Amino acid sequence: MLPAEHRMRESVRFERTVRSGARAGRNTLVVHLMTRTDPGPGPAVGFVVSKAVGNAVVRNRVKRRLRALMAGRLDAVGPEQDLVVRALAPAAAAGYADLGRDLDGALRTARKRLAERSAA
Repeated sequence: MLPAEHRMRESVRFERTVRSGARAGRNTLVVHLMTRTDPGPGPAVGFVVSKAVGNAVVRNRVKRRLRALMAGRLDAVGPEQDLVVRALAPAAAAGYADLGRDLDGALRTARKRLAERSAA
């Protein structure tokens, strides 16, 4: 389970990360990664699972899977970074392994794009 101190809860942080973060998408999800300017206790991860994914039961299942996957991948996110994971409709039918593969690929691409932005 994703520790509480690493969960993003403020809507302002969600909005800032989605609007100005480096974006990378896969079939089942899109990630937005941003480096914070203010110091924090570590990486913060937020999840967006809209009604397009399914009913409440399906959305909660997808969100639980994404939280569990991110708990094992916190080291892939820098201590000064915010990450928003947005589930797409195909996430409802995707298995745990498929979500993990898409999450890994999207994180890799987002880190690369963020590094390119900061180098420019």
